[in-house]
Amino acid sequence: MKERATTLDKTRNIGIMAHIDAGKTTTTERILFYTGKNYKLGSVDEGTATMDWMDQEKERGITITSAATTAFWKDHRINIIDTPGHVDFTVEVERSLRVLDGAVAVFDAQAGVEPQSETVWRQADKYHVPRIAFMNKMDKIGADFESAIGTMVSKLKANPVAIQLPIGSESSFEGVIDLVEMKAFKWINQEGTEFSTSPIPENMLSQVDEAREDLVTHVAEFDEELMELYIEGEELPVERMKAAIRKATLSGQVTPVLCGSAFKNKGIQPLLNAIIDYLPSPKDLPPVLGEVLDSGKDVEVHPDENGPFVAMAFKIIVDPFVGKLTFLRVYSGSLEKGSYVFNTNKNIKERISRLLFMHADKREEVDYIRAGDIVAVVGLKNSMTGETVVSGDEKIILEKIEFPEPVISIAVEPQTKDDASKLTKALVALVEEDPSLKSFVDSETGETILSGMGELHLEVIVERIKREFNVGLRVGNPQVAYRETIRTKATGEARYIRQTGGKGQYGHVVLSVEPITDMSSNFVFEDKTVGGTIPREFIKPVERGVREAMDSGYLAGYPMVNVRVSLLDGSYHEVDSSEIAFSIAGSMAFKEAVRKASPSLLEPIMAVEINTPEEYMGDLIADLNSRRAKIEGFETRAGLKIIKAHVPLSELFGYATVCRSLSQGRAIHIIQFSHYSEVPVKIADKILGR
Repeated sequence: MKERATTLDKTRNIGIMAHIDAGKTTTTERILFYTGKNYKLGSVDEGTATMDWMDQEKERGITITSAATTAFWKDHRINIIDTPGHVDFTVEVERSLRVLDGAVAVFDAQAGVEPQSETVWRQADKYHVPRIAFMNKMDKIGADFESAIGTMVSKLKANPVAIQLPIGSESSFEGVIDLVEMKAFKWINQEGTEFSTSPIPENMLSQVDEAREDLVTHVAEFDEELMELYIEGEELPVERMKAAIRKATLSGQVTPVLCGSAFKNKGIQPLLNAIIDYLPSPKDLPPVLGEVLDSGKDVEVHPDENGPFVAMAFKIIVDPFVGKLTFLRVYSGSLEKGSYVFNTNKNIKERISRLLFMHADKREEVDYIRAGDIVAVVGLKNSMTGETVVSGDEKIILEKIEFPEPVISIAVEPQTKDDASKLTKALVALVEEDPSLKSFVDSETGETILSGMGELHLEVIVERIKREFNVGLRVGNPQVAYRETIRTKATGEARYIRQTGGKGQYGHVVLSVEPITDMSSNFVFEDKTVGGTIPREFIKPVERGVREAMDSGYLAGYPMVNVRVSLLDGSYHEVDSSEIAFSIAGSMAFKEAVRKASPSLLEPIMAVEINTPEEYMGDLIADLNSRRAKIEGFETRAGLKIIKAHVPLSELFGYATVCRSLSQGRAIHIIQFSHYSEVPVKIADKILGR
């Protein structure tokens, strides 16, 4: 099989990431075309993009779910995950970056770094993912290569270094100059399959020399002999230059920058070369860290196909033809279909019946998988996103993926009795697929509540329930996901005593609560009891009772956050004390302490960025001020004014329509979650019905 012809050092696991509409999917489509994976060019606008395979992706022209595929270039195997750019689907980027080795960050050469670009860049920083940058849309009016690179420095605090320069820009963009090989590449035919190589144009020699010097200066610290050769005016060997750039990229200290126009089919072949030359193979990265389940001992997992099988489930989809598909990143070892694996998170054994390489929504069955592979498997019924599966003597568990909490909710109601059972199945499947989606039944109203990352996120989920699961639905208005916290420190004490004739129940707890001011954690529980006033076996039940009380809140039933709880004292009865008694006592003591600790309501605050022609600024700012906005600042970019503000989510429902109306459809706005902040007293009173 061709898929097995490549070795581990010739494997690249990469993600394509960017702000919405920067051209990620178009870039991926061109990669698939030039590597021979697709025989024709896919178009996002026409709904023919391979990677946007869902009906809603084709209709909306955006990527909603990350899609995986494999392509081959110069004897290298490139496993690609195309990720969404819209902030509502940022969880797809999060889980993809967790399992990828490298990334291509795509930027709009006219806009440079945009809000979601910053979000995905920080996610890549979090997982230490080496990346290269591709300045796309060099043919667009207002495209400015140097300015776009400048935004990477000012907004991302990155260290971008150009390894290419564009030949022309906007309508005159015709090719690129490679600063490593010192050649000019110009694309000849419309499909971009043919290009010419020529010497550098004379009118660009001084610009090229300056950029080349900057490149050598940045990478020379990774190869001192290279700098000596440069100072002495010697010819710099191309392979030596590439090795130094590769070393700098893998260290995370330098981001090589390329340019092109994916839509106009220019610059993709050099990008593919850069993926191979500068992004890591699984062998180039430090081993993945885990711990042994039984002993808790730290362990390093090396990318060795002869080692024990260790993989992480990073994505789940429900396929109408084959059922539940679990996507795995294999870190070590190999596995044949029909094998049994052990889920270390759930401590259960499962059988993998089929192994599949994915090409968006198309499947290719294989007999075995090995270290470095990104595959989908059939048969893992109980494994969830972020869990570890192994096959070997050591039960290794890898660090789980963290997902953001939902900020917005809607009520959904089935139209008929038949729809009710189908809705339950749909919600189970969708929540399993999407860890940023939550579903529960409100105990007071009996309504089924769906919570997600934004209006678009929930809109897409509702459409999927209707279309894919054929469920008739009525949908309530969006509701804000408020939180509760405390302002001061306080102590609470509670005794739970029940005597029913036989064995009774007795639990006595004294605890204190205080706010976590640095927001480092939502909840911390500390046992400060001394002298065995509460036996060890009852400490965990007290914590469980506190957690249950936090989930149901104190003021209005919203979950509590940023609370430190210290168990100070208590007492027990030799016969009547039990886990349930101490759990109830812990819950009662916590509520008593919170009552004294000045509880308050928190609301989600959204970061809003509006790009608008200057003549509409006044109206837009006035409208923002009426929405309790805090204006953070203004910028000018590509002739447009940029308004940055923080606005409570509760004030932003339906804002898209208002923004279009105030700007005659010419303003573009981006909304993403920023932080939680205390609700003003008057508004809190209204929410709480005081």
